[in-house]
Amino acid sequence: MSSIIVRGLDESVKQQLATQAREHGRSMEAEVRDILTRAARRPHVGMALLSAAQDFGGVEELSIPARDDIARTVDFE
Repeated sequence: MSSIIVRGLDESVKQQLATQAREHGRSMEAEVRDILTRAARRPHVGMALLSAAQDFGGVEELSIPARDDIARTVDFE
């Protein structure tokens, strides 16, 4: 099993994690492990949308308009 070190974590975040861990009856390390595991397994929204589009015939036939607009500069005067 791998290990990581998180540097520069704000003290308030650490306190929130400690509170959550107590509420869930586990160590702070176990709490962080659970949070990271769930976050890593969360489906990617873009891939989920692509998969849904492919279920309905895909998106290959969609026309993509040309980007011919010219960016304007801001005049603060």
